[in-house]
Amino acid sequence: MTRLSNQLIGASVLGLSLSLISSTAALAAPSGTVAFLMPDQASTRYEQHDFPGFKAEMTKLCPDCKVLYQNANADVSTQQQQFNSVIAQGAKVIVLDPVDSTAAASLVHMAQGQGIKVIAYDRPVPSTPANYYVSFDNEGIGKSIAQSLVQHLKDTGVSAAKGGVLEVNGSPTDAAAGLIKKGVHAGLAGSGYKTLAEYDTPDWAPPKAQQWVSGQITRFGSQIVGVVAANDGTGGGAVAAFKAAGVNPVPPVTGNDATLAGLQLIIAGDEYNTILKPSEIVAAAAAKVAVGFLSGQTPKGETTLFNTPSQLFKPAVITAQNIKAEVVDKGFASAKDLCTDRYADGCKKLGITN
Repeated sequence: MTRLSNQLIGASVLGLSLSLISSTAALAAPSGTVAFLMPDQASTRYEQHDFPGFKAEMTKLCPDCKVLYQNANADVSTQQQQFNSVIAQGAKVIVLDPVDSTAAASLVHMAQGQGIKVIAYDRPVPSTPANYYVSFDNEGIGKSIAQSLVQHLKDTGVSAAKGGVLEVNGSPTDAAAGLIKKGVHAGLAGSGYKTLAEYDTPDWAPPKAQQWVSGQITRFGSQIVGVVAANDGTGGGAVAAFKAAGVNPVPPVTGNDATLAGLQLIIAGDEYNTILKPSEIVAAAAAKVAVGFLSGQTPKGETTLFNTPSQLFKPAVITAQNIKAEVVDKGFASAKDLCTDRYADGCKKLGITN
């Protein structure tokens, strides 16, 4: 297991509830088939972090379990086919990150009708209670990135009278994106900075975010004092739009997920903030819940969301000021990976060295 995995899966780092840990730790490791169904490949996190983290924890807690992994590549019908396939392969627990949170309700109904437990992962299923929900606090994420941007604008003397911000939200079919959007609205409320326009990005696709922001640059020009983007992909699309339009410097842009590309944009000074939410944390928690279900237990949630027992983790806001201390020094990303080519000078300025 990598150093990162060891850091993330340790109980002190995870902050997992004692009740959840004890409910699985005291049990003899069961056996069974568990499916891990992810929504898209637009974000690299699922292959690079979520599934490896889930697989590692399942191997530790249930070495005799079989783990099935599928990614729907942002296609609702593909995910339904994959869902049917893992049921046919004998899955007793399905960890589902839905492409479409509304469409996923029928999948939850179908599985539960056959005695199969469904753990909603990252994205909730609002209209139908799953058996459990594990995620970061998405509404809190939206509020945090917006408040961080507002504080930065105020600290740098950007007057609210100068203009306002753009909001680049996530996919309209993703309930987690809706929670982030709600948090962004809360974070901007009362700040004095008006929202010039906002956009729900289909499939979280960065090119679509870039295209929309390009249109807003033509529309609003220098009135745009910042951009609240819901993740690093859409934030990167926004940055690309400003650069293509010859805007220099780029107004501060937010992000989320602390992807390598997003962190490098922060190092370069092109993205203002991101959210460090190592997916292995949520993946490990989902594995613990899955093993609990296989053992005949009913893991208790720390809270309830959409009538579903839930566990929500609180992530950290990352900016140029703390990227070295919180990301590099703690082993979440290495200087070797971050400080390549055009990012080398930015790393030196921030004290990030190999």
